[in-house]
Amino acid sequence: MLNSKDEQMENGNRINNLLIENPQGLTITDLVKLSKLSRSTVRNVLSNFEGAKIVLIKKIGMAKIYTLKSHHGKI
Repeated sequence: MLNSKDEQMENGNRINNLLIENPQGLTITDLVKLSKLSRSTVRNVLSNFEGAKIVLIKKIGMAKIYTLKSHHGKI
């Protein structure tokens, strides 16, 4: 069983990999469907990524499209 820290890292890696595989960007809804994580978990990971300044956010209407900054790779 994973401890909280390991689980957070695994979730972060999962979201990071999806963003690498989808350079056009993904919405939270897309990330939830593809990662099979809860919306809350995806939001927490993205919040951490925002704080670390490793994602770009493009607003299109009500939606936010998340992409990795170009110089960022695997975490």
